[in-house]
Amino acid sequence: MPACLVQGASRGIGLEFCMYLLRGVPNITVIATCRNPGGATDLRALQAKNPSNLHIIPLDVIDESSIKQAANEVKQHNGGGVDLLINCAGILHPSGRGETSLRDVSSQKGTGAFGQHAQNKQTHAAVMANISAKVGSITDNGLGGWYSYRMSKCALNMATKNLSIELGRGRNKVICVSLHPGTVDTELSRPYHKNVPSEKLFSTERSVQYLMDIINGLTMQHTGKFYTWDGKEMLF
Repeated sequence: MPACLVQGASRGIGLEFCMYLLRGVPNITVIATCRNPGGATDLRALQAKNPSNLHIIPLDVIDESSIKQAANEVKQHNGGGVDLLINCAGILHPSGRGETSLRDVSSQKGTGAFGQHAQNKQTHAAVMANISAKVGSITDNGLGGWYSYRMSKCALNMATKNLSIELGRGRNKVICVSLHPGTVDTELSRPYHKNVPSEKLFSTERSVQYLMDIINGLTMQHTGKFYTWDGKEMLF
């Protein structure tokens, strides 16, 4: 059976990926991770409808012991490997709002954002898709601000590139990409929707469909690259 691990699955894009996969891929096993499964009401409801195909594992990506424990549980569920790993875990900022100037930045805030993108080295996948953002592109940055969020996504893009090199060696190669989902109607971005044209604001369903179209077309020639929701390559 195909297996997928969705990291950061309690809401938003991560939850939508779980619903998409369970709905569209016969006999799939979906392993969903989140920091607080007990409080993940929607994810729990989805599990109740798919008790044999959806497994929920607690994972706090800024806690090394939690990462190791989650990796061990993944091995128990699926023999240690998955076909697709989707990394959705992330925060805009610990306060819920992005910084607009340097005076708003502290090492604690930055460390928290970077920690959200820690890679689980004990999980192997045929495709690893890291949900990044356009603001993580150094080349595209013309406005400044949003230090922690930009820096964390930039670091995630570098991790994607590094992983594509390391996991591109040997017999069991892994395709590693960063994906920009567009501006999606989630709690993370909702405070900033005022200036977004309606046609540029995506539902989670629409965004995930775009991203899955990209994922389904990936080959090794795409590894190590950064793509926007419409399939265009983005410069780091």
